[in-house]
Amino acid sequence: MERTLSSDSLFQVNTPKLPINLPLSVISTLQLWKRRIASRRELAMLDSRMLADAGISYSERDAILRKPFWRS
Repeated sequence: MERTLSSDSLFQVNTPKLPINLPLSVISTLQLWKRRIASRRELAMLDSRMLADAGISYSERDAILRKPFWRS
C-alpha cells in the first residue's frame, strides 16, 4: 500500500502557541519588530559594494542600525 502526503501537511506553518489570546494588533506589532530586527542584522552584514548597489551610504546605514527595533 502506497502512502502519500497531502498538500496540507506539506505547507503547514508551525507557529508557537501562546498561553493567552493576544489581540491581533499586538501580534502584528511583534511580527513587525521581528522583521525589523532581522533586516537590520542583514543590513549590518553588507559590505561597501553591496551598500553601493542598494544606494545606501555608511552614514545612512549607521543611522538605521542605531535605531531601536520599535522605531521605523
